[in-house]
Amino acid sequence: MSALICGSMAYDTIMVFHDKFKNHILPEKVHILNVSFLVPAMRREYGGCAGNIAYNLKLLQEEPWIMATVGHDFEPYAQWLSQCGISSRYIKVLDDHYTGQAYITTDQDDNQITAFHPGAMNFSHFNSVPLDAEITIGIVSPDGKQGMQEHAAQFVEQGIPFIFDPGQGMPMFDGAELLQFLEQANYATFNDYEFELLQQRTGLTPEQIAEKVDALIVTLGSQGSKVYTRGEIIDIPPASPKQILDPTGCGDAYRAGLLFGLINDYDWEVTGRIASLLGAIKIEHNGTQNHTFTMAEFKKRYQETFGSTF
Repeated sequence: MSALICGSMAYDTIMVFHDKFKNHILPEKVHILNVSFLVPAMRREYGGCAGNIAYNLKLLQEEPWIMATVGHDFEPYAQWLSQCGISSRYIKVLDDHYTGQAYITTDQDDNQITAFHPGAMNFSHFNSVPLDAEITIGIVSPDGKQGMQEHAAQFVEQGIPFIFDPGQGMPMFDGAELLQFLEQANYATFNDYEFELLQQRTGLTPEQIAEKVDALIVTLGSQGSKVYTRGEIIDIPPASPKQILDPTGCGDAYRAGLLFGLINDYDWEVTGRIASLLGAIKIEHNGTQNHTFTMAEFKKRYQETFGSTF
């Protein structure tokens, strides 16, 4: 069984400022802001929502297909995917563009200033949901606006159930457009901030939103998550990380857990716990694709965390 993951691919350039932004930004002078931060520590990571979700799903021994548009600089990332056993079959290279680039500067208070260049991601609509991949489930995660809309429609046309996961792409859509996604999707997932924004833009209550999909999943950070399904609300407990190094990509790991649970027809109590644990493991490592484990190790930790097996 395979999952088609529609979304962004990006290089994350992460820089660490060994001070606090607030010590260098004068509130009364923000209208003429001109600051420079010395960042002696820097690393480059493989990222993007589609890449992160696929990486985590592969760790769970499933077969993810990534569908994305990338630039002429993608070759190192392609080699990494090959090393991980992840196919690039549905990744389209656009030679006149860069792969998406995120430049993230973090200070000692864990505040972040991020600049994102979408590059080839803006042309995600150049791809279409394939007819020949025997896809059993899909996800529409942050990507180019037109691509997200067209891919959702294509999933519906092919009768493929999918998760709507707008993430940081939420601001691109107005209330009517978000309602259209909810009408098309089988499942929808948001963090608590995105969920508040969804309610504001659509004018719907949580209960009304939940009625439009088979399951609505809302993550609450360290408070766990909630699954609204069939008129009930299922509380998913958080999984505690052994250490907190880097929350970047935690949400993508969680969503890979959702896909894994749906592929294997687990109930929502188990699916949510798998997703929660996957997110916690990611937090324990810097970068979004540097953690690893065997399925035996994952199942053992699941039992230690939740006192049950799956």
